[in-house]
Amino acid sequence: MKHISLYIYLFVLYWALVAFLSRRGILERYNITAWGPVLMVRTMRGQGFLDFLGRAKLFWRAFASIGIPVMFIGMLSMLAIVVLADYVLITQLQSGTIPEPGKFNEPRNIFLIPGLSEFIPLTWGLLGLAVTLIVHEFSHAVLCKVEGVRVKSMGILLAPIPIGGFAEPDEEQLMGKSGTGGEKVASKAERMRILSAGVMSNFVTALIAFMIFFAALGLVAPSERVMVVGVEDETPADAVGLEPGMAITHVNGARIESAGEFILRTSGVDPDSEITLRVLDDGSARNISMPPERSDEGKESGLVIDSVVRGSAAESGGLTENMVLKRIDERRIGSFADFASFMEDTRAGQTVQVEVFNTTSNRTQVFNITLGAHPDGSQKGFLGISPRIGRGLLFNGATIGEFPAREYLQALQRIPSKLRGIEGWFIIFTLPIMGLGGEGFPSHKILVNFYEPIGAAEPFGDAIFWIISATLWIAWINFYVGLFNCLPAVPLDGGHVFKDALGSIFNLRLKDRARSEELSRKIVTLFAVTIFSSFFLMIAIPWIVHSP
Repeated sequence: MKHISLYIYLFVLYWALVAFLSRRGILERYNITAWGPVLMVRTMRGQGFLDFLGRAKLFWRAFASIGIPVMFIGMLSMLAIVVLADYVLITQLQSGTIPEPGKFNEPRNIFLIPGLSEFIPLTWGLLGLAVTLIVHEFSHAVLCKVEGVRVKSMGILLAPIPIGGFAEPDEEQLMGKSGTGGEKVASKAERMRILSAGVMSNFVTALIAFMIFFAALGLVAPSERVMVVGVEDETPADAVGLEPGMAITHVNGARIESAGEFILRTSGVDPDSEITLRVLDDGSARNISMPPERSDEGKESGLVIDSVVRGSAAESGGLTENMVLKRIDERRIGSFADFASFMEDTRAGQTVQVEVFNTTSNRTQVFNITLGAHPDGSQKGFLGISPRIGRGLLFNGATIGEFPAREYLQALQRIPSKLRGIEGWFIIFTLPIMGLGGEGFPSHKILVNFYEPIGAAEPFGDAIFWIISATLWIAWINFYVGLFNCLPAVPLDGGHVFKDALGSIFNLRLKDRARSEELSRKIVTLFAVTIFSSFFLMIAIPWIVHSP
């Protein structure tokens, strides 16, 4: 928190300095424009390089021409998503089932800004955003050269670190405005090629980056499983420096492979001794010593109850969600395997003594519960709880879980085979946010802690994980920005292309260019208002409906 506060103070100070320099006209003197905290630093350099690239006119025109139908496919896809989301929203409003606002509705997560959004890490997000903006704007600039439209300047965006690039075409030439002084005005076909080039380049960049990403996944293998899922403040685990995302490899020198082994190795230790944990933190191994679990400090250790089956023995007996299951009939429950093993030997009608830690009242409770009949029809007993598998073992204030490294890697490797259907594209579209099960994509820290390079990547060490992280975020942000720009709403590229296409279609029928242009402009404006209003309502309605 201290670091975050410092960054906020420095950013506010930077913004104030930018505002001061802008008001004094100092920035303008150096051809710099301020848009809030973002600086547009312009230069005329690079024009020769653009001219050189623009010589391959046939290639670039073909590239951009392919981008036009690709943009319309993206346009239809995004419109379908918006319409579907609106339908779901209206249905939920009518049935009174609007879900409560969560992290997907939080203001800081709405615009997916790197570092601000909890879904997008600052470093990798900025890298992906910078590549996306540079590729997009540079493609516009090259096509301007190809089509004879002047590029007034190029430059970089600073906020305060570089976050991207931009190109400024002559708007009067590009958009056909009056007062060009006899200079060429781009035709609709030329303008559509220029505007579609940015989206097409984003999609091509995304394709290449995704190919590298999935290829790189074949060069890593799972290495660890036991994970520090979370750490409570002001607990023994917090005091010794345990942090979420760490991998625990050894306890007192003994190798461990599961959360169950962890609890076995930490149980029955002399209270006056210390437990030495061997952990991996950002791929580096180190030892952490901490006191053993004591009755007054570790009373909450056990298996967290995620939910209770309605009408079950657990509900009748008084168990509730978030209680921590510690023992059944004096048998220590340190993992889901312990719980399942115990229940396997029970029978319906058997009374068991269940010891739990109540996280609400902060005390230990004991219940005598008579087990019910198992739903599968067998003779074994049924308690009726769902433990948080891999997430619910609490020890000295740390939540110790099992990261399903092998299963997660295999699921990621299967994504390309699913791209023939909607499921695969949905996974790609939501991968960094939802992950494969709603938990988001593993951070770079988790990758280096729970996987190891194999094969051709082995000599290069952790470099393979940098490639995986970089290519994922470059691919996804390019894909996402490309799709968003396809929306038929001005000022997006898709809005301008849609307006030109509509104008051409109307002119074929009306034989009146001015009337066709005016009609297409009104339709695109209506689309823009509808689309952006839909986005606003999707975000705002859950907060409005559930406001106190």
